[in-house]
Amino acid sequence: MRPTLWLGLIGFSVVTSMFTAAASPWPTGFETAIRIEQLRADLQFLADDLLEGRAPGTRGDRLAARYIATRLAMMGLEPLEGAPDYLQPVPMVGVTARPEPLRVEVRGQTLEFQAVQDFVVWSGVYEPAVSIADAPLVFVGYGIEAPEYRWDDYKGQDMRGKVLVMLVNDPPAPPSEPNLFEGKAMTYYGRWTYKFEEAYRKGALGAFVIHVPDMAGYPWQVVQSSWTGEQVHLDVPGVEPALPVKGWIQEAAARRILQAAGYSLDDLLRRAARRDFRPIDLGVRVTVEFHQEARRFTSQNVAAVLRGADPDLQSEAVLYTAHFDHLGIGPTVQGDSIYNGAYDNASGVAAVLGVAEVYAHLARQGIRPRRSVLFLMVTAEEAGLLGSLYYASRPLWPLDKTVANINLDGVNVWGPTEDFVPLGMDRTTMDEVLQEVARAMGVTLRPDPFPEKGYFFRSDHFSLARKGVPAVSVEAGTHYVGKPPDWGEKLHEEYIARHYHQPSDQYDPAWPLTGMAQTVEWAFRAGWLLATRDARPVWKPGRAVRVPGL
Repeated sequence: MRPTLWLGLIGFSVVTSMFTAAASPWPTGFETAIRIEQLRADLQFLADDLLEGRAPGTRGDRLAARYIATRLAMMGLEPLEGAPDYLQPVPMVGVTARPEPLRVEVRGQTLEFQAVQDFVVWSGVYEPAVSIADAPLVFVGYGIEAPEYRWDDYKGQDMRGKVLVMLVNDPPAPPSEPNLFEGKAMTYYGRWTYKFEEAYRKGALGAFVIHVPDMAGYPWQVVQSSWTGEQVHLDVPGVEPALPVKGWIQEAAARRILQAAGYSLDDLLRRAARRDFRPIDLGVRVTVEFHQEARRFTSQNVAAVLRGADPDLQSEAVLYTAHFDHLGIGPTVQGDSIYNGAYDNASGVAAVLGVAEVYAHLARQGIRPRRSVLFLMVTAEEAGLLGSLYYASRPLWPLDKTVANINLDGVNVWGPTEDFVPLGMDRTTMDEVLQEVARAMGVTLRPDPFPEKGYFFRSDHFSLARKGVPAVSVEAGTHYVGKPPDWGEKLHEEYIARHYHQPSDQYDPAWPLTGMAQTVEWAFRAGWLLATRDARPVWKPGRAVRVPGL
């Protein structure tokens, strides 16, 4: 693989806690079990070319799962009923679409658009061929029906037999209503997953989301790498919407269609931002055709448990999660076609294994928390949180006995930070525990610096949260020790622009991993308190996750 473009940050030392042993609610000396060399070995192996990007249903997928299972077994952690060899089977189907050009008939002219360059498309049905011929194209604004916000883009109109085109993200909050759709923060209504779910509920034949980079939070190249090639789905009825056509359309292509129909995207953006917006039949007919090749296979989640010490509480558990999949082999970029996913999310798996090492180290000394602790590494997150959705529908531990979930997705590989960002912290009383951990480590907890990107809805903790489990996803802050104040934000922006879902997301031996060690300590401290305190965290009033249709 070609050399990484990322900066190596060398010379940091691990930020050590100033909390005194005498007053500490944590076991003395647990930090000695956090070993950077072990974190590095796990990260380097999982991100190696040998695993070919860890796409579900591939050799790399199986190698990664077996490696993780072996590591958990070597720690002395137990398998769970339903996954006797640490592996929970997840039935899946992989579908590869081969689209014809998208044909649009408008005002007596025919426009054609090319797959990948102008649009991407896939299906929620797994037939050998999918064809929608000469269907009306209807603009439905943001494609949202949200009674709690008194918002309805559909206005009761019949969408059966139509192809919908809609905007990504939420409607903007006007000055007169600054908290509309939680203001700057993206809600679930802004996610593409919701858009397709709602289109399916309305009986549409298909739906295209217009990709405007600033509104989506990532460039078109991310759409190309994420939604081309084989797309995987759960081979379980009723879990995903069976919408015949789902797709993204590139902004320039959308503008061309709208202009030909006599509309302006900028004008439609303004109209869609109002409550009185009504669906617009664009006077356009669209034909979408593609052949599909499907293969059924079994992927796997990997799970283990450390049993709690308190007979009255050991039936309850704190759950750590991370996804181990990535995109596999895809389009070649600068001579490289392996999408290793080192940061996303070999780093998170290595960190969860690091947390498990701490618990296992203490258990060998006869020290266990009162509650049990689960470790779950899931498949197919990149395909829409599928592994965690499957687990949430068929849990290996009762969800009503799962007191909290701590998720690690994209763990800081650079250096220690002065702050952490626990996504979702404000939704539950878990914030009290997390603040105690922050004080112990001398760091600050900050709100999401990029709320408009909707990160809370984009990783596996959300699958548990939508089922009622208090959950956070832990991210590093942006204030790096010894770096200028804006250094962390620039690093994040560079990653999204150049490396997110690209072959260049690969392991760099220059990474110091001191930030990863800091994250492991933070995650252990938080989980230990949740597993030892009497009280369980609960959702704050009005802050529980609400998913339409559930």
